[in-house]
Amino acid sequence: MRRLKVLKNLITDSLDITTQGSKRYHLWMGFLTFVMLAGMYCYAQQIEHGLSVTGMTDRVSWGLYISNFTFLVGVAAAAVMLVMPTYVLKDIDFKQAVLIGEGLAVAALLMCLAFVVADMGGPSVLWHMIPVVGVFNFPNSMLTWDVIVLNGYLFINITIPFYILFTRYQGKVPNPKVYIPGAILSVFWAVGIHLVTAFLYQGLQARPFWNNALLGPRFLASAFAAGPALIILVLAVIRAYTAFKIEDKTIKKIATIVTVAAQINLIMLVSELFKEFYAPTHHSESAYYLFFGLHGKDALLPWIWTAIPLNVLATILLTFGKLRNNLKVLYFCCFILFVAIWIEKGFGLIVPGFIPGPYGKIAEYTPTGIEIGVTLGIWAMGAFIFTILAKTAIRIETGKLRFKK
Repeated sequence: MRRLKVLKNLITDSLDITTQGSKRYHLWMGFLTFVMLAGMYCYAQQIEHGLSVTGMTDRVSWGLYISNFTFLVGVAAAAVMLVMPTYVLKDIDFKQAVLIGEGLAVAALLMCLAFVVADMGGPSVLWHMIPVVGVFNFPNSMLTWDVIVLNGYLFINITIPFYILFTRYQGKVPNPKVYIPGAILSVFWAVGIHLVTAFLYQGLQARPFWNNALLGPRFLASAFAAGPALIILVLAVIRAYTAFKIEDKTIKKIATIVTVAAQINLIMLVSELFKEFYAPTHHSESAYYLFFGLHGKDALLPWIWTAIPLNVLATILLTFGKLRNNLKVLYFCCFILFVAIWIEKGFGLIVPGFIPGPYGKIAEYTPTGIEIGVTLGIWAMGAFIFTILAKTAIRIETGKLRFKK
């Protein structure tokens, strides 16, 4: 009974906190609400008229939605780069950032699920993916593995931070024997969710662009670059506009992770380019279409030739310690690296996998206004959820929110 009372008080206090704040905070939440409502309107149009309102076709059946899904799985997995040093290696410098990283993982995973629902056309078809009720096809289907690992990772990233915050809300010290096993499990699970996503693409034999042994490792490298880069940007905003103190050394340690991951990601990119273009075959046509265009079709050229220079520039700047330790330079590098990897793992990976088709047909893909509206709405939803989680967590971590007996 006492725990129920504490939980009820925590929910009530959280609602009070999230509905109060500065003018800047209310403007931010109001803006996100407006974008979400616009996204809901676009989604309503999609439900009414079907996927015909999108730029996707029978030839290019995955577009903006699955591109964002793929990218956000990596953002969610990147929380492990804070969980492992904090809970497993006992590095206190990461302690300030770990709950923020896990909150970001929760928001990213919810966005992933939302993008899957959007790509399926509507929530009415979700019953097909429910075990026993639908045709789950486990363990043969990689998609079923993806469903399991994503929902499992979401459960882990909700329960561990909730236990820690719930305990501290009561003025107690969390018991490591309770949350450390889950933290260790999350380390392996985080790697698993992104490898399974990569295997989902690698397992499609008719798409040679994805039949690359480096796809899984590169998914991880890009995730451990873009995810912590986003965490750095979020921490920069939090310490600028809240009382939550985040020391420079915490941000600089995370920057080291971003740098190493970005360097590995760039090396793998060069390896992929060498494989595609040194001794090209007809299986290299997707890569040619992506980087140089094919038969006069070049819709993806502006995207990829924006991403590659941004990726190279960010990695070079981050490699030099003096530049990396300059926070203004670091924030700039994290932003352009985040954008570059979003493009590479989206338009640079998903779309060219369908072009040209198995019979050589080139059908280009351009997202429609409806797709863009739904996508922005889902991103706004993720930012809205993360803001609520972070605001509550910060109050508990700073001791300003405690259970009143």
